[in-house]
Amino acid sequence: MTISERHEEILRKLKDSGKVSVQNLSDELSVSEVTIRKDLQMLEDKNLLFRTHGGATQSNPYTSDRHVEEKAKIQAKEKAAIAREAVKLIGDNDSIILASGTTILALAREINPNSRLNVITSALNVSLELADHENVEITQLGGQLRSSSNSVVGKYSEQFLDNITCGILFLGVDGIDLDFGITTTNLLEASLNQRCIDVAQYTVVVADSTKFGKRGFSRICTLDKIQHIITDEGVSHESIRKLEEAGVRVTIGR
Repeated sequence: MTISERHEEILRKLKDSGKVSVQNLSDELSVSEVTIRKDLQMLEDKNLLFRTHGGATQSNPYTSDRHVEEKAKIQAKEKAAIAREAVKLIGDNDSIILASGTTILALAREINPNSRLNVITSALNVSLELADHENVEITQLGGQLRSSSNSVVGKYSEQFLDNITCGILFLGVDGIDLDFGITTTNLLEASLNQRCIDVAQYTVVVADSTKFGKRGFSRICTLDKIQHIITDEGVSHESIRKLEEAGVRVTIGR
């Protein structure tokens, strides 16, 4: 098989499945993994694919930092369905952390507790959404304001978390990569989210299916640090299978 034939075969497999792995290509095409990596580099240089850790994908796996108002228009129905599923996890007299993001804001809109609920959040828009609920006691974290997300980050918000514990952390993310883990576009936000995971007994990632196969600039954690992902019907059966094999519960919002 010539280089051109090999490249055609790689692109055919990529078109069929959306992604390929270096190991599988090496086995199927009977060449070394070093050769496959060089092939993928050449194809990426021609803008025919995007290389990832251990393989390649058709779509750009890297996500950019966009303003919260722009993000809110994307997958709005799916985010609402995820929120309706997520709110079922909140119990009477519970204490929860709501991180930032448009899916978290959708969750805040679903919260209307009959009993006392303690909410700690870094997101200003989440606090404002819940402010009129007399049963909700809100603790707004302080720190450096990120205007693109309407949320705070930094050492002051992290230090406050040293003195608390809570039942559930609801975490919005920018990317879910089954190999690399859970990511966001901002380093300080990732650091705050890591601290939130430390103080929560149970971590729930709320993310629509477009976040799968994507990576933000900063890794929040690997998959073993989370217990539950709530997403929508667009997620692949293969992704669900791999997550459940890793011990992560997956729920589909409908």
